[in-house]
Amino acid sequence: MPIATVNVIPLGTSSPSVGNYVAECIKVLEKAGAVFEVTAMGTVIDGEIEEILNMAGKVHEIPFKKGVLRVVTTITIDDRRDKKVTSRQKLGSVMRRLDVAQEDE
Repeated sequence: MPIATVNVIPLGTSSPSVGNYVAECIKVLEKAGAVFEVTAMGTVIDGEIEEILNMAGKVHEIPFKKGVLRVVTTITIDDRRDKKVTSRQKLGSVMRRLDVAQEDE
């Protein structure tokens, strides 16, 4: 199952803060029923590739709807085809390895 990180960056706004734009993007993801997690540096979305790209397109439009004239959106996709893995499972795998590493010290 693909996992993606999406970052929407509005340019040329009157403030360096982007929290209001992020909040609006999250509302769109919630309304669409997307499986996602907001982090300090981006939003992780789980789903089929078509769903992820559709959601990325929707959140990309948010700043434009709020009057921004330029938006940079980056999408990083991890598409593992040998088994279904969610973002939570991927994080859990790393955390288990950290627990083992700490026990070895």
